[in-house]
Amino acid sequence: MADTILIVDDEKEIRQAVGGLLGDEGYLVAQASSGPEALERLDEATPEVVLLDLWMRDAEEGFEILDRIREDYPGLPVVVISGHGNIETAVRAVKLGAFDYVEKPLSAEKLLLTVERALSFHRLAAENQILKTRPGQSPAMIGRSPAMKELQRAIEIVAPTPASVLITGENGVGKELAARAVHRLSQRADRPMVEVNCAAIPEELVESELFGHEKGAFTGAVAKKRGRFDQAHNSTLFLDEIGDMSLKTQAKILRILQEQRFERVGGVNTIRVDVRIIAASNKNLEEEIEGGRFRADLYYRLNVVGLKVPALRERVLDIPALAAEFLAAYTRANNLGVKTISDEMMNELAGRAWPGNVRELKNTIERLAIMTPGPVIGPEGGAPFGGGAPPAPDGAGDFLDLPFREARAEFERRYFRRQLERHSLNVTQTAEAVNLDRTSLHKKLKTLGLKT
Repeated sequence: MADTILIVDDEKEIRQAVGGLLGDEGYLVAQASSGPEALERLDEATPEVVLLDLWMRDAEEGFEILDRIREDYPGLPVVVISGHGNIETAVRAVKLGAFDYVEKPLSAEKLLLTVERALSFHRLAAENQILKTRPGQSPAMIGRSPAMKELQRAIEIVAPTPASVLITGENGVGKELAARAVHRLSQRADRPMVEVNCAAIPEELVESELFGHEKGAFTGAVAKKRGRFDQAHNSTLFLDEIGDMSLKTQAKILRILQEQRFERVGGVNTIRVDVRIIAASNKNLEEEIEGGRFRADLYYRLNVVGLKVPALRERVLDIPALAAEFLAAYTRANNLGVKTISDEMMNELAGRAWPGNVRELKNTIERLAIMTPGPVIGPEGGAPFGGGAPPAPDGAGDFLDLPFREARAEFERRYFRRQLERHSLNVTQTAEAVNLDRTSLHKKLKTLGLKT
C-alpha cells in the first residue's frame, strides 16, 4: 500500500514540484497551503510523514503548527523545510520534535532520502507500539495434518485479496495465528497488523478504543487519541472475539466496512481509512443472530471468506511437532537447558482429548518442563496434566514393544476409531474429516477390523 505524504507550504509552485517528485516515487500526496488547513487535512486522514514549511506567514506560525502536530499526533514524523533557516532555527525545530530539517532550495536526492528515513522510523514506532499491546507472541502455524494443510491452502488463496475474513474455531485453537498468517501473505504485510480483543475492552471504552477520541470528549480524555481503525489505515485490523461486541458497536463497525470512514468520539470531522478486517469468534454467530445478539448484515459483511481452525483432536498427527516447539521455546526463554520428550510421554500426549486445544497443550508442556528436573520428560514423573480433562477412552499406549507394522496398525486402528466416534459413526462425515474418499475409508476400516 502506498504511503501518504502531507506537504504544507504556502508556495503553490513548491507544493507542485515536491508533490510531483514524490508522486513519481510512488507516494500518495496531500497538500495544504496553511497551518490551519494542514490541521484539517490531518483530521481527515493521518499521513505517514508531514513536510512542513516553517515560514509561511512567519516562523512562529510554523513552530505553533509543529507543536500542535506533536501534541495531537505523537509518533507522526514531521520534516521541517525552510528557506530562511539557520542553526538556531534547526535546533529549535528538532527540540520541538521535528524528525529532521531540510533547507531550501530543496535537493531532490536529500529530500527523498529524508522521507524514506522518516517512513522507516514511523513504521518501527507504530509496530513497537502495537507489539506492546500484545500479551505475548505465539509461534507460527505448525502442522502437516490433512486438516491443517487444508487451512493453509485456504489462507494462501484468500490472503492476497482484499476480502474480509471470518475465522471460527473453539477456544485455544489458534485463531489469532491464522489471522497473522493471512496478514503476512497479504498486500498489506509491510505494515503491522493491529489487533483488538473485543471481549477484553469495557463497553464504555470500546468506541474510544476503536475510533479514538478528541481532547475533552469525556472525563479523562486529556489528549486526542487515535483509535485502532486509524492505526490500521492501509493495513489489517484483527477483531478477535467479535461475537462479544455490543449491537451498538456492531452497527458502527458495519458502517465503516461499507463506507471506510468514521468520526472520533467527540469529533465532527470524518476520517477516511483503508482497512482490511479479519474477525474471529469462538461462538456460533448464526445462533447468535437467531438469538438477536449479533447483526445478520454485519455477519454477511465479515464472512466474505470463512476459515475454520480445526480443534486439536482433529489434528492428532500435529501433536509431536507442537509439543517439541513449545518445549524448545519455553526452555530457551527460561534457561532450563535442553530437554526432550520421551516416546512414552509423546504417546500419552497423543492420546489425550485436549478440550483446551493447543493452548492446553502449551500449558501442559510448560508444566512438564518445570516439574521435570532431568533432560528427558517421561511418564515416570507422575500425572502431568494438572487435574485437567481425563485421557481419551483409548489413549495411545506404548508402541515401542511392537514391530513397526503392528505399531502402525494399532495407531491407525485407534485413530480411525476415535474419528468414527467423533462423527457418530457416520462414515461419510468421517471420510471428509480424514480427507479420504468413502470407498477408501470402508476398505481401511475393514482391514483394521473396525465396524461402523
